[in-house]
Amino acid sequence: MEQQVTLIKHPLIQHKLTIMRKVETSTAKFRSLLKEISLLLAYEVTRDLPLRSELIKTPMASMHAPTLAPEKKLVIVSIQRAGQGILDGMLELIPSARVGHIGLYRDPNTFIPIEYYFKVPQDIDKRNVVVVDPMLATGNSAVAAVERLKSTNPLSIKFICLLAAPEGLKHFCDIHPDVPIFTAAVDEKLDENGYIIPGLGDAGDRMFGTL
Repeated sequence: MEQQVTLIKHPLIQHKLTIMRKVETSTAKFRSLLKEISLLLAYEVTRDLPLRSELIKTPMASMHAPTLAPEKKLVIVSIQRAGQGILDGMLELIPSARVGHIGLYRDPNTFIPIEYYFKVPQDIDKRNVVVVDPMLATGNSAVAAVERLKSTNPLSIKFICLLAAPEGLKHFCDIHPDVPIFTAAVDEKLDENGYIIPGLGDAGDRMFGTL
């Protein structure tokens, strides 16, 4: 499992995450910090994007310069509703990426995810997919989302989250051992309600002010 999970320990990410965890952090500040962290996470997740050489002319001379390979197109898929916060930040860095949405809600008794919406680009089978959701708690929603996306045959899938619980990581890795996970922190455990401890509460409620 260790090889499948990349823990991003950048000091700016860890500092901003600490502020997000604080109970007194406002909705506006929480939303802003999530967007800022998402930019930094996107930087890490895209560091292996392939490049090609392009002949350009600078004010001083001609040169062969690196540019992104155009055939390696991205689609960012947000698990609604909290995934929107990471999506917004990543689009700041990668504005040309296409966007997909998966609507899932968790049954409060069984923790089983129920899908209510699914919309992705028609050419997703020609694209690399990055799935985003702030929390990997039980892992049920992430597992269901990736399973649904695999049915569309994308070129590849990566999963990004802000926080993860050990239980959720194990569950996800057991079901999808071929999907890399990028996260800023692995917390202690889940409580009896399936929330991450110490965590930061419900990311969707804190981002949208619906506490």
